Amino acid sequence: MALGKLILLLGLVLVVLGLVLSFAPGWLAWFGHLPGDIRIEREHGTFIFPVTSMIIVSVVLTILVNLFFRR
Repeated sequence: MALGKLILLLGLVLVVLGLVLSFAPGWLAWFGHLPGDIRIEREHGTFIFPVTSMIIVSVVLTILVNLFFRR
């Protein structure tokens, strides 16, 4: 039963993320452009390593998981 709830929750999160990316792409325009994110642009390509952005995503996901799955 818990696995079913987890799959349902992940599906809902993916649907919401898809809607945000489709109808409001500016909401995630900050990702990869924060101070601390490594961005190297050269004539042959671009390398992006979003250190700060991923730390923020990790903290938010940790808080959400603790709120929903705490017993």
